[in-house]
Amino acid sequence: MVERFNGRIEEVLQSHHFRSGEDLETTLHRYVWLYNQQLPQAALASKAPLQAMKDWHKIKPELFKKQPYYFPGCDT
Repeated sequence: MVERFNGRIEEVLQSHHFRSGEDLETTLHRYVWLYNQQLPQAALASKAPLQAMKDWHKIKPELFKKQPYYFPGCDT
């Protein structure tokens, strides 16, 4: 999963021109949100990572310190 994320973020970084550090930071935060909450992953049975975590939490809640939630924006 990490390798896939790194490869995708590399594509974003290579295909965009950022006007400032703030522009880069905003783009990275948006991509992390999109990747974790919206993009289905084959390795997770075609679920987004956060949905997979919520499903795992239902099955094995003792493995989690906190309950996974959907956030309206970036988790910072």
